[in-house]
This record gives sequence, structure tokens and C-alpha cells, in this order.
Amino acid sequence: MTDAGLHATCCAICGTEGNATELYAANFGPEAFSPEVFSARRLPDRIHYRMVRCNGCGLVRSDPVADPALAARLYGQSSFDYSHEVDSLARTYGSYLARLDRYGAAKGSILEIGCGNGFFLAQARAQGYRDVRGVEPSARAIESAPGDIRGCIVCAMMGPGLFAEASFDAICLFQVLDHLFDPAAAMETCYQWLKPGGFVLALNHNVEALSARLLKARSPIVDIEHTYLYSPASMRRLLSKFGFDVKEIGSVRNLYSAGYVARLVPLPAPLKKALLATLDGTGVGRWRVKIPLGNLYAIAQKPAGPAGRMRGPAD
Repeated sequence: MTDAGLHATCCAICGTEGNATELYAANFGPEAFSPEVFSARRLPDRIHYRMVRCNGCGLVRSDPVADPALAARLYGQSSFDYSHEVDSLARTYGSYLARLDRYGAAKGSILEIGCGNGFFLAQARAQGYRDVRGVEPSARAIESAPGDIRGCIVCAMMGPGLFAEASFDAICLFQVLDHLFDPAAAMETCYQWLKPGGFVLALNHNVEALSARLLKARSPIVDIEHTYLYSPASMRRLLSKFGFDVKEIGSVRNLYSAGYVARLVPLPAPLKKALLATLDGTGVGRWRVKIPLGNLYAIAQKPAGPAGRMRGPAD
């Protein structure tokens, strides 16, 4: 049994503690803090922290949460168990990376934060990016990376000091911002690591998507791994706060297997197990479907001139 050492959180946009309305009460026990629970794309188990919405800006967050050091250890020990989905994910993420071309993005260096086994880094290379880098806390995920990609990945949690200032033309965070304990610090760090004129590309859950509003606490995005959940408006506020020029925010059309989509449906465990077995046994579970699955994307640019000076959390 693990002592999670719960800590209060503050709004990443307003910087305030408290000043929030409870959305859902906590429903987890000590057994929730295991590497299996903190592994990417596991079967949803409907456990979560107490979740609140900031009264000032509307940002949704978990409050309180486990000690970030504990979560870092769990992510470091987590497994990489979605290899069957990486082709679809690479195609989805790659289609949004290609949108940077319309803004004249340079294709020198690109960083992916939370890169798994580096499948997207290979996609970035295919689109012409010459220097690809990744940061990933799971050693097991990195071990499964192709040999020509493995050496490009740093095994660590995102944080200051990993890279020099003005190192990258683009930084990507795919389903990562929801998991960070300090997204404000993450945006500050991204700003520092980007070259003037560089881009941030983020994909994450949309707390105002139709599925999230209909399912409420039963939505798979209400999960103990998710410390923050964003809407298009709160995503824009977060990026703008740290000096980024927001270019696009919109709904994502994901490419997934039918089996993976079925995993997310809120059904009783025995019924879901039977459904997944049927889909797997018939081969239907491997069919690919392209649907809006409640995610949003954001593209933002670090200004090239003096106007791009970063604004801190107190501004």
C-alpha cells in the first residue's frame, strides 16, 4: 500500500489555490498508485482524484493530487502496451504536424515530450525534420524504440535543464498536458527551448467535447492520471499567458482501431470483456475508424521579435 501524500494544486492559468467548484468527488484507494494504473492507454477503470473547475478561468484540474515524485516513479516504471495502435497514432499526429507547414515552420529540429517508443519521431523524419529528439519517462518504452530512434530519446520527466535555450523549431506534446503536475512550468520551459518563431503543437483531451459532457464522471478522460483537463478556451488562455501567439485550436479526428474505441465505452466489465473478445475473435477489432473522439489540438508560435518576451505566472 502506497502513501500518496496528497498535495493541493493551483490553477495553472490563474495561479490561485481554492477558488474552484467541485465537479466530481474522489473515488480511489491506495491500490491506484501502481505502474499498471499509470501506464498509457490502459483499460479505463473509472478511478480519479477529486476534480474541480476554476471559478476564474474555467480550467478543470484534480485537487488534491499525489506527490509528483511518486507519479514520476510510477511513470518511469510503466509499461508500453499500445504498440498495436502506433501506426494509427503516427498518422493522426503526423496530419497535425503537417499543419505547421502553412505557417512556414522550419524543419531543423523537433522535440516530442512523452514520446513513448519514438513512433512519432520517425513520422517527423519522414516529413523532413532533420534533428528529432524525444523525452520519455518509461525505460520500457524507450527499450522498444527502433535502433535509429532510441539514441534520440532522453529517459526523464520533462523539466528545465534537459536542453539549452532556443534549441528547437517545434515542440510537440501529444496527450501529455493532461498528465503534467505543473503545466504552467511546462509552457515556460517550452518557450525557453523554442527558437524565436518556433511552434508548439499539442493534442489533448477536450473537457467540453460532447462525449465528456454527456458521460460526465463516467467519461474515460476523468481519470487518476489526468491532473488537468482543457477546453479550447482554457487552452488558448494557457498558451497566451506565456507569450505564445495562438494560430489554431480545433477538434481532432483520431484514427483508431475499432477495438480501442470499444475499450473506451463505459460498459460493465463483464459485458465489455465479452465485446472485446468478440471484436478480437472476428477481426473486426482491427478495423480502422476515423472519428472525433473528444480531443482538441492547438498550434501556437513563439514570436520572433521583442514582443515574444515571456509573461510569468503572476502576470
